[in-house]
Amino acid sequence: MSNDDCLFCKIANKQITSNIVYEDEQIIAFKDIAPHMPVHIVLIPKLHIHGLNEITNESSVIVAHIVMMTKVLAIKFNIDTSGYRLISNCGHDAGQSVQHLHFHLLGGALMTNHFA
Repeated sequence: MSNDDCLFCKIANKQITSNIVYEDEQIIAFKDIAPHMPVHIVLIPKLHIHGLNEITNESSVIVAHIVMMTKVLAIKFNIDTSGYRLISNCGHDAGQSVQHLHFHLLGGALMTNHFA
Protein backbone atom coordinates (compact mmCIF):
# COMPACT_ATOMS: atom_id res chain seq x y z
CA MET A 1 0.00 0.00 0.00
CA SER A 2 1.37 3.40 -0.89
CA ASN A 3 0.30 7.00 -1.05
CA ASP A 4 0.74 8.46 -4.56
CA ASP A 5 1.74 11.89 -3.20
CA CYS A 6 4.15 10.60 -0.55
CA LEU A 7 7.84 11.35 -1.11
CA PHE A 8 8.99 8.24 0.77
CA CYS A 9 6.53 5.98 -1.07
CA LYS A 10 8.03 7.30 -4.31
CA ILE A 11 11.51 6.45 -3.03
CA ALA A 12 10.36 2.97 -1.95
CA ASN A 13 8.77 2.44 -5.38
CA LYS A 14 11.95 3.70 -7.15
CA GLN A 15 10.09 6.62 -8.72
CA ILE A 16 12.64 8.93 -7.08
CA THR A 17 16.34 8.08 -7.00
CA SER A 18 18.03 7.85 -3.62
CA ASN A 19 21.32 6.60 -2.25
CA ILE A 20 20.05 3.24 -0.94
CA VAL A 21 22.25 1.53 1.64
CA TYR A 22 19.88 -1.34 2.52
CA GLU A 23 16.69 -2.83 1.12
CA ASP A 24 14.59 -5.92 1.67
CA GLU A 25 10.92 -6.87 1.18
CA GLN A 26 9.69 -4.73 4.10
CA ILE A 27 11.98 -1.73 4.44
CA ILE A 28 14.42 0.53 2.65
CA ALA A 29 17.25 2.63 4.09
CA PHE A 30 18.96 5.49 2.30
CA LYS A 31 21.33 8.36 2.99
CA ASP A 32 19.63 11.60 3.96
CA ILE A 33 19.97 14.29 1.28
CA ALA A 34 20.64 16.96 3.95
CA PRO A 35 22.63 15.09 6.62
CA HIS A 36 22.92 16.46 10.15
CA MET A 37 25.77 14.11 11.07
CA PRO A 38 28.54 12.28 9.17
CA VAL A 39 26.25 9.22 9.19
CA HIS A 40 22.61 10.09 8.58
CA ILE A 41 20.50 7.22 7.28
CA VAL A 42 16.72 7.30 6.88
CA LEU A 43 14.90 3.99 7.42
CA ILE A 44 11.33 3.61 6.16
CA PRO A 45 8.78 0.84 5.83
CA LYS A 46 7.75 0.19 2.24
CA LEU A 47 4.17 0.04 3.51
CA HIS A 48 2.77 3.55 3.86
CA ILE A 49 2.27 4.24 7.56
CA HIS A 50 1.54 7.88 8.25
CA GLY A 51 3.49 8.09 11.51
CA LEU A 52 4.06 6.62 14.96
CA ASN A 53 0.41 7.08 15.94
CA GLU A 54 -0.71 4.85 13.07
CA ILE A 55 1.37 1.80 13.99
CA THR A 56 -0.90 -1.21 14.44
CA ASN A 57 -0.28 -4.66 15.90
CA GLU A 58 0.28 -5.92 12.35
CA SER A 59 2.67 -3.14 11.30
CA SER A 60 4.59 -3.28 14.58
CA VAL A 61 6.48 -6.25 13.11
CA ILE A 62 7.89 -3.94 10.44
CA VAL A 63 8.87 -1.37 13.06
CA ALA A 64 10.67 -4.06 15.06
CA HIS A 65 12.48 -5.07 11.88
CA ILE A 66 13.60 -1.46 11.33
CA VAL A 67 15.00 -1.33 14.86
CA MET A 68 16.84 -4.62 14.34
CA MET A 69 18.32 -3.40 11.04
CA THR A 70 19.56 -0.27 12.81
CA LYS A 71 22.20 -2.41 14.52
CA VAL A 72 23.27 -3.92 11.19
CA LEU A 73 23.60 -0.46 9.63
CA ALA A 74 25.46 0.88 12.66
CA ILE A 75 28.02 -1.89 12.19
CA LYS A 76 28.20 -1.27 8.43
CA PHE A 77 28.91 2.44 8.97
CA ASN A 78 31.27 1.88 11.91
CA ILE A 79 29.21 3.70 14.52
CA ASP A 80 28.18 0.66 16.56
CA THR A 81 30.86 1.10 19.24
CA SER A 82 31.19 4.90 19.26
CA GLY A 83 27.43 5.38 19.58
CA TYR A 84 24.46 6.44 17.54
CA ARG A 85 20.96 7.82 17.87
CA LEU A 86 17.71 6.54 16.35
CA ILE A 87 14.99 9.18 16.08
CA SER A 88 11.41 9.24 14.83
CA ASN A 89 9.46 12.49 14.89
CA CYS A 90 5.69 12.35 15.29
CA GLY A 91 3.64 15.27 14.04
CA HIS A 92 4.27 18.83 12.98
CA ASP A 93 5.43 20.18 16.36
CA ALA A 94 8.05 17.42 16.61
CA GLY A 95 9.40 18.20 13.15
CA GLN A 96 7.89 15.38 11.09
CA SER A 97 8.29 16.87 7.62
CA VAL A 98 7.32 13.78 5.60
CA GLN A 99 4.04 12.13 6.53
CA HIS A 100 5.40 8.58 6.24
CA LEU A 101 6.80 6.76 9.25
CA HIS A 102 10.58 7.04 9.21
CA PHE A 103 13.56 6.81 11.50
CA HIS A 104 16.81 8.74 11.38
CA LEU A 105 19.99 6.84 12.25
CA LEU A 106 22.58 9.44 13.28
CA GLY A 107 26.21 8.99 14.25
CA GLY A 108 29.82 9.51 13.37
CA ALA A 109 30.47 12.50 15.64
CA LEU A 110 29.96 13.57 19.23
CA MET A 111 26.39 14.72 19.79
CA THR A 112 26.30 17.77 21.99
CA ASN A 113 22.57 17.86 22.72
CA HIS A 114 21.54 15.18 25.18
CA PHE A 115 18.06 14.02 26.01
CA ALA A 116 17.32 12.65 29.48
